[in-house]
Amino acid sequence: MEQSIILTNTQINQKTRRIAYQIYECNCNEKEIVIAGITGNGFIFAKNLARVLEEISDLKVILCEVLIDKRNPLKTITTSINVEDYKNKSLILVDDVLNSGSTLIYGIKHFLEVQLKQFLTAVLIDRNHKKYPVKADFKGISLSTSLREHVNLVYSNEDSYAVLE
Repeated sequence: MEQSIILTNTQINQKTRRIAYQIYECNCNEKEIVIAGITGNGFIFAKNLARVLEEISDLKVILCEVLIDKRNPLKTITTSINVEDYKNKSLILVDDVLNSGSTLIYGIKHFLEVQLKQFLTAVLIDRNHKKYPVKADFKGISLSTSLREHVNLVYSNEDSYAVLE
């Protein structure tokens, strides 16, 4: 199977930084925000966004992992922090790749049960193959692909990259 690199480590870092600035611009009047990453690569991307936000702003960033079974998103969704820690705050739900939208929409559904000050979404790669009416407010790259192609994001300390397979 042939692979094409669609994002290099440098590009991932640049896009992460740009999205962090965009998040800061939308939350410049806030004292603290919640970055909620969907378990797996979404949470890794969320940690990277939180780190950059702490570098570029005086925002207090609360990091949250959203524990969702991507194969069966109807199962109970939990978070690594208590509801009171994100209630009435600005929250950004983060995932690595927006494909069909199912994982993101079920994550959104979970947070809609709590009153939030503001709710936004961020993804590194938007594949434009949505089964659900969901969009990313912040995205690193939009990618038109065929349904047979797969985007794989590999995070490592030395060399992260995204490939189209």
